[in-house]
Amino acid sequence: MKLLLAEDEAKTAQYLKKGFEENGLVVDVVGDGEAALAAAGPAYDLMILDVMLPRGDGFRVLAELRGRGEALPILMLTARGAVEDRVRGLRGGADDYLVKPFAFSELLARVRNLLGRRGPRGGGETLGVEGLEIDLRHHRAVRDGRRLDLTPKEFKVLELLAAHPGEPLSRTYIAERVWNMNFEGDSNVIDVHIRRLRAKVDDPFERKLIVTVRGVGYRLGGGD
Repeated sequence: MKLLLAEDEAKTAQYLKKGFEENGLVVDVVGDGEAALAAAGPAYDLMILDVMLPRGDGFRVLAELRGRGEALPILMLTARGAVEDRVRGLRGGADDYLVKPFAFSELLARVRNLLGRRGPRGGGETLGVEGLEIDLRHHRAVRDGRRLDLTPKEFKVLELLAAHPGEPLSRTYIAERVWNMNFEGDSNVIDVHIRRLRAKVDDPFERKLIVTVRGVGYRLGGGD
């Protein structure tokens, strides 16, 4: 997944870029509104847009992008926390709005949520991970030529994991994206579905794709 970060404060931009890249995301940085308008497009999965930019503030950038039909998800960052500013951004077409100062963990969670809504870049109808092929249009999954008989929820969990190959996804994230619910620590619904998925996706094959990441959640592929 590739992000476009529009932020004119060099130290902030460097900190955010480093944090995202440590979490497996690719980040390009631009420092003003004109550069943000020129760069935004299908090469990116999401834009993080600071409001207080030189050469065209974030509200102007947002308005021009939406005016030209650009559907790129946009998360706005600003030190302006007034309700009217947040409403202006959201009404203008922003997908999310975060007020500075913020915890990076919250920003990362919001970014992952927006990326999960969008799904794989390019609107493709198939996902492929190490011999596993997922047909999104027909809701079919095949591994090494063998059709997998999955329930709708199992398919959704597998689709979500495959959209983030090699990236650990937390139980909370999976619950929010598949069940539209908040994860409760004593609930084992995620683990039960992962166990059932493993019986179908991994047990008949020598190489195991679904990996438990201790203290985090699960990932698909990316080595042992």
